[in-house]
Amino acid sequence: MKKYAIFICLVFSILTTMAQDYLISFVGTGSITTIGTIKVDNLISGATVTLNGGDILHLVPAVGIESKNMENGALQISPNPMVESSILTFVSSENGNTDISIIDQNRKIISKISSFLSSGVHSFRLSGLGSGMYLVKVTEEHFTYSTKIVSQCNQTGEVKIEHISSTNNLQGNSLKSSTTTVEMPYNNGEQLLYKGISGFFSTIVPDIPIMNKTVTFYFTACTDANNNNYPIVQIGSQTWMAQNLNVGAKIPGSSNQTNNSIIEKYCYNDDDANCDVYGGLYQWDEAMQYSTLEGVKGICPVGWHLPTDAEWTTLTTFLYGELVAGGMMKETGLGHWASPNTGATNSSGFTALPGGNKSNNGSFNDLTISATFWSSSQEDATLVWRQVLFCDDGYLSRGPYYKTNGFSGRCVQD
Repeated sequence: MKKYAIFICLVFSILTTMAQDYLISFVGTGSITTIGTIKVDNLISGATVTLNGGDILHLVPAVGIESKNMENGALQISPNPMVESSILTFVSSENGNTDISIIDQNRKIISKISSFLSSGVHSFRLSGLGSGMYLVKVTEEHFTYSTKIVSQCNQTGEVKIEHISSTNNLQGNSLKSSTTTVEMPYNNGEQLLYKGISGFFSTIVPDIPIMNKTVTFYFTACTDANNNNYPIVQIGSQTWMAQNLNVGAKIPGSSNQTNNSIIEKYCYNDDDANCDVYGGLYQWDEAMQYSTLEGVKGICPVGWHLPTDAEWTTLTTFLYGELVAGGMMKETGLGHWASPNTGATNSSGFTALPGGNKSNNGSFNDLTISATFWSSSQEDATLVWRQVLFCDDGYLSRGPYYKTNGFSGRCVQD
């Protein structure tokens, strides 16, 4: 019985490891079907890769190694396993700066070089690696490729990446096929965000892969009156902007926004750079463009509208309620949110940013601390329902607040 239990555990362990080897392909639908590039972010490990539209994402175990190289030859390492040294060969698709990194199993970069390379085939010698498994990563401006190398060398030395040769503008002899398989380290249960880009269209799809699959990007226009284009994300039955609104002409925080046929916005601390990152801040009347109709277009792009309180509730209900929805909506990390950014997983792809607020006395408050979003639903003549996310909690707070304050804006598709 004991041997049988050990056998079952061994089989389960093998199947679990095998289950992490997934192939993810991508297609486009909607206003356009061609995909330009795909950016893949692992929200747990911090890893990121960029694919061409026709590429296939190969998710491989972050710990453990398969001895084969990428079948399409985007990166070739020979010999692999390495005894003393190996040759890395790859195709650079364009002229520009290229980074080559070797990363150990603790995700530490142990060697890195940067070179300006012309388009063509390039070869580099890798040496000095101690016994073990490593990730080799090649990063260009628009593409990132990675593969694994095993070293069987028992002696360690200075880890080196040395240029050997380049053949520029090689015709008809490319290592890279029209469909490239790009590897990315992945452990089961990790949250990925795929961002598909095609021209000015941009769509985000959150995913926790458990099998081979095809991901569909739904492309639709989300372009405001200033021709700013916004990424979108489908969450349940709704399609939301995945970025804060930044439409309008900046006015000082000491002034009220007025009904003058010009969309006006506040930039936190009257600094344009804050609008570029966190979007604009709007008094409710300005956001509504001086309508009181629930679900009005207001300052949103054509085909989009300011969400009603009921539509916000639909979103938070889909995200398992207000107690956890805030964390599922917040961008991860401390790049924009203040510490500790409690509960932030961004598993919805909403990517909420903490734009702070402008009070009705003209002061700016809470940049990086909180994100407050208007609804189009009034509580009474002076109060409107709004949603607030905080850096120190995964909770989403819903409640009425004064129309004269300046808050961030998000739109939902009609």
